[in-house]
Order: sequence, then C-alpha cells, then structure tokens
Amino acid sequence: MTKRIISSKAEQFTESVIREMTRQAQLYKAINLSQGFPDFSAPEEIKLAACDAIMADINQYAITWGAKSFRDAIAEKTSWYLGLEVDTEREITVTCGSTEAMIAALMAIVNPGDEVIVFEPFYENYGPDAILSGAMPRYVTLRAPDWSFDPDELSAAFNDNTKAIIINTPNNPTGKVFNREELEVIASLCHKWNAIAITDEIYEHILFNDHRHIAIATLDGMRDRTITINGLSKTYSVTGWRVGYTIAPPEITQAIRKVHDFLTVGAAAPLQEAGAKALRLPRSYYDKLRSDYTARRQRLLAVLKDVGFGCFDPDGAYYIMTDISAFGYTDDVEFAKFLVKDVGVAVVPGSSFYHEPELGRSQVRFTFCKRDETLSAAEERLQKLKSFVK
Repeated sequence: MTKRIISSKAEQFTESVIREMTRQAQLYKAINLSQGFPDFSAPEEIKLAACDAIMADINQYAITWGAKSFRDAIAEKTSWYLGLEVDTEREITVTCGSTEAMIAALMAIVNPGDEVIVFEPFYENYGPDAILSGAMPRYVTLRAPDWSFDPDELSAAFNDNTKAIIINTPNNPTGKVFNREELEVIASLCHKWNAIAITDEIYEHILFNDHRHIAIATLDGMRDRTITINGLSKTYSVTGWRVGYTIAPPEITQAIRKVHDFLTVGAAAPLQEAGAKALRLPRSYYDKLRSDYTARRQRLLAVLKDVGFGCFDPDGAYYIMTDISAFGYTDDVEFAKFLVKDVGVAVVPGSSFYHEPELGRSQVRFTFCKRDETLSAAEERLQKLKSFVK
C-alpha cells in the first residue's frame, strides 16, 4: 500500500492568495494594493526603542509568554482603551504576531469533533486555522452592502458541537465594524451554547464615520468566555515585527501558553521592549492615525468609483471591497490577473475570502495603507480601466 505523504489537513486549503498577489506584484512590477502592509515609515520613537533594546543586549529569550515590560504596557492600554482590567501574570500571552495568536488559541481549546463558526468574507487564515486545530469550520455569510448577518442564520449555525466563534472587528476584508446590538446577539448565543468568542481586534484604532470599537469581552458575562487577539502590526505600521498577543481568562491563557511555547517559544525580545514604547504613545497618536487613514480612504474610494468600481465604503480597517461587474468580467481571479499584468495594479480576488468561491466572483479587495505617491501612481494606472466599463 502506498503511504500518503501529504496530510489530509493540508489538502483542504491552498497557499495564501494574498501573499501570492504580492509575489505577482513583484513579478510584473505592479503597484501592490493587495497585501495589507504600509509602505511608509513606522513611528521614529519605536524604531529607536528597538535599536536601543538591541544595543542594550536584550537579544536572548524573553519569558516565553512575554516580557513583563510589554505585558504591563498591554494591560495599561487595555485599561484605558477598552476599560478592561487585565492580570498581566495570568491573562496575557505574547505571540509571534496575531496570526500565531489565532492558531495558538484554537489549538488550546479545540478537540476532535468541535466546530468553529467563521463569518465570511473572512481573513483567509481563519478557515485553515480551524482545520489545522482539528475543528470543522461552519460559515455564516455577511451580506453586502452593509455586511450584516442574519441572526436566524447565525443561530442555526450553533449547536452542541460549537466550541467557538471567530469575530474580526473592524473586519478584514469588508471594513465592517460590528455594533453593540450585533455583538449582543453573538454573546447571547455563546452563553446559550457554552461557546467561546475569539475576537481579532488588530484594526481597533482604524475607524471611520464616527464608528466606535466595541470589544465583546466588555459585554455582560463575556469576560470569562472571550479570547481577545491583537498586535502591533497595523496600529504601529510594523507588520514585519510579528509581535501579537492574546488576552483570555487564566485557565484558557494557561492552555494558550503551553501551545505557544511549543509552536514558537516566544516573540522577539527587543521588539517586545519597543512594543512597550509603542503601546504607551500619547493618545493623540491614535487621533492622527485615524485622520491620516480617513484621508487615504477618501482618496482611493474616489479613484475607484471614478474608474467604474462599485465600492462598499469601509467603516474600519484599511481595505475596500469592490464590485467588478462594470468591467465585463465574471471571474475575479481572471480580473485580478488582468489588473496586475496589463494595468499594473495588484489586488486580491474576492473568492479567496469565501469558502464557496462563487460568492466572491464579482469582488476584489484593495488596500489603502500606502503613501500618497503610491496611491497617485495607482490612480494613474487605473485610468486605463475607463475604456473597459460596460
């Protein structure tokens, strides 16, 4: 009998489409509006803090679950921003980015036969993470144009096998910000079915249209059944640092720490010291962050609408989901290939954000976490699309 080499888990999902589109952008020298990394500088003070930590020889292992200085800074910021008091010794785990935080959290709580509910369109890691942890993902669709969910559909997805639900707010790729009423529906179902909310809040400070970030852990009864995931990448423009963290009740944190220890041992020690500096930036930093991203959002929205895209205006994060119907394409992947090769702009095909690709065939995602010069160059290239509008 021939032995099977590749695991059945790995055969259930593809490589990252987002990272592939970055490779395509490099291949065709296209402007990369696909992957969500800023092409502008991180704050000077946190870069200097990283250099200072390296020169001070903070270059060996930190405590596996996170340097105390960084955990203290996480607790301070969580207190003033979310209103949650966190035990730095028993409720925080520092990870190698929020990506590792998610898989460590799932592996810490999932048993064979468990189900994890995922809203779609979703950040593409969530489905594979559920599979790798041994869970069966169950999908609930967010409906355009406001990306709302049907409470009845969500309720029907819960059952005795439901271990957790993954929430991403503000949401990648849609820019949706879950409101209190929606979160209360989710919370009530978590209580009913004894399920855990795993909430990815990496875009918590990138908000528009007077929207406010609400952490589900702050709702009545949810503090003890929520794993909050966050990190430095998006708020401080350091996506390459890979420093994230989880906040969870002590029993769950203990399990996450064990999984994390054997996954990665720990996050980079000098970057944790710099992270403590980042989390203690003045509150005016977050006001400017929102203002700067609002300007970028408005600029790219205007460009996309002008050349023929149907746009779903985001309320948070730094992405714009668009409808490509006006260009005569019925396949998002083919349109993305055309855009990167012939127009010189890289985007992400919408089908990569759905478990059934057909749901995203008329959509592509742009990111606007870019310099003015980058957005100007993209605007110039995208003008070519006007001749394709049907």
